[in-house]
Amino acid sequence: MYHENVIDHYENPRNVGAMDKNAKDVGTGLVGAPACGDVMKLQIQVDENGTIVDSKFKTFGCGSAIASSSVATEWLKGKSVEDCLKIKNTDIASHLKLPPVKLHCSMLAEDAIKAAISDYKRKQTASA
Repeated sequence: MYHENVIDHYENPRNVGAMDKNAKDVGTGLVGAPACGDVMKLQIQVDENGTIVDSKFKTFGCGSAIASSSVATEWLKGKSVEDCLKIKNTDIASHLKLPPVKLHCSMLAEDAIKAAISDYKRKQTASA
């Protein structure tokens, strides 16, 4: 049985959608889990002060993967890029009360956050 936090974020996912992946202020992370076939795309939009002002996701996977993505996008908003690098899969898993067999879903979310931030930083370096 899923915890109510998983059910809430699965039935009412926050921040589903996409941004322009070519925009200079947008970072995109696309990650997958070969073991289960889940694919997660997470995007961030960062302002000139380095604060994440918006975040979107599209996830093809189970309820736990969708809930992990939804929680991640909520937690990113309003935080600095550097603070977001501190978000760990264990924090997401704990909040959602994920069972051990679903921990890979929260790992996907952490990996997607890191990949989106890496993409954003790459764009900033390339345009400097």
